[in-house]
Amino acid sequence: MFWVYLVLALLAGILFGIFYFGGLWWTVQKITGSEKAYLISVASFVVRTAVVLAGFYLLLMSGSPYLFAALAGFLVARTIITYKLKPGAACKVSS
Repeated sequence: MFWVYLVLALLAGILFGIFYFGGLWWTVQKITGSEKAYLISVASFVVRTAVVLAGFYLLLMSGSPYLFAALAGFLVARTIITYKLKPGAACKVSS
């Protein structure tokens, strides 16, 4: 049964990563051309960080193996989102 909970923690970490990095991508899309870019970016950072830290804290209360599985899932989500969005292709600067 331990492995089932470990896989669930991994999936929770992937969801946290999708929420955090997807929210970051959404924020960057919204602040381009916005007059209140600072307010949007700060509010987004606070909300994303609070939600993810609360989720990690709840997993930590269950035990450190679950936290480590969630952190691994978080990094997996970051890698997948970075690969899918291809950040270098959209940010070319013309000289």
